[in-house]
Amino acid sequence: MNSAPIRLVLVDDHRMFRTGVKSELAEVGSGPSGAGARLEVVGEGADVEQAAAVITEQRPDVVLLDVHLPGGNGHGGADVIAACREVTTPTGGPVRFLALSVSDAAEDVISVIRAGARGYVTKTISPTDLVTAVRRVADGDAVFSPRLAGFVLDAFGAAAGEVAEVDEELDRLSAREREVMRLIARGYQYKEVAKELFISVKTVETHVSSVLRKLQLSSRHELTAWAMHRHLL
Repeated sequence: MNSAPIRLVLVDDHRMFRTGVKSELAEVGSGPSGAGARLEVVGEGADVEQAAAVITEQRPDVVLLDVHLPGGNGHGGADVIAACREVTTPTGGPVRFLALSVSDAAEDVISVIRAGARGYVTKTISPTDLVTAVRRVADGDAVFSPRLAGFVLDAFGAAAGEVAEVDEELDRLSAREREVMRLIARGYQYKEVAKELFISVKTVETHVSSVLRKLQLSSRHELTAWAMHRHLL
């Protein structure tokens, strides 16, 4: 009996690239029985706003996204992940993100992984390896091109001395509170945060109050200093 297909959304600002990837996935990802779950592209996006909308609507299993996208806060793929982090699939599982980018710069890799991506591969990857990577991410694995895995290990290893301190305080905040905290600390106004995260201004106010209380801070100025000290911006 065939397993349910892996529902996929493609996010890249180049239409021809999306068309090419979709064609390759359709050919390689529909292999013979027993080769793995079939891949089904259920939506596409060309910028942060389009991506957030189609992901929220379709609730795919995996989002294959480029790092550099127009729109958002200038953080491309990381902005998409932040906007859609709490979206779940119809079966209740989380939407998982796999970065597929021409960039192999360490800062791009680290930013999108910190945002919540499950993996990062470059556009030089073969179609067969890409299909394998998508299937692994859908199963909950972390997938990286070999050289990029080194960036991640180095980055998180270098911060190991401060992980305990940072986690101890960040763990007091929910995922949504962390998103609000970062935007407020970057200087966003409540209305801008509400628009960015697709929530009401009243909800933003509630989250900010909760963040300040949990971190024992008294103002957004103190919150910005707190976040900068921990390299969270």
